[in-house]
Amino acid sequence: MSSSVFPKYPTYRSPYGPKYTVPLNYRGWTVQSAARLGATLGAFGGVAGFFALFFFGEVPRVRQDILQKVPVIGSYFVREIPASDNPF
Repeated sequence: MSSSVFPKYPTYRSPYGPKYTVPLNYRGWTVQSAARLGATLGAFGGVAGFFALFFFGEVPRVRQDILQKVPVIGSYFVREIPASDNPF
């Protein structure tokens, strides 16, 4: 008995026949569609994070801990109360 069912020589493939390939996929997701979805979700996530940061920019904790530490525009978010408005 032979140990292998497959022949030891390459089978003939016509140069005029169809070029069948099996795409790499997992449950219908190919690498290309997963990369496209990842890029789209990353873009939406970046925009949502940017919106949330500036939507909550008037919250003092967000302003002091995050926005004032941005190198170029951090001084814009410094809010100082004038001495005339201080009740004490």
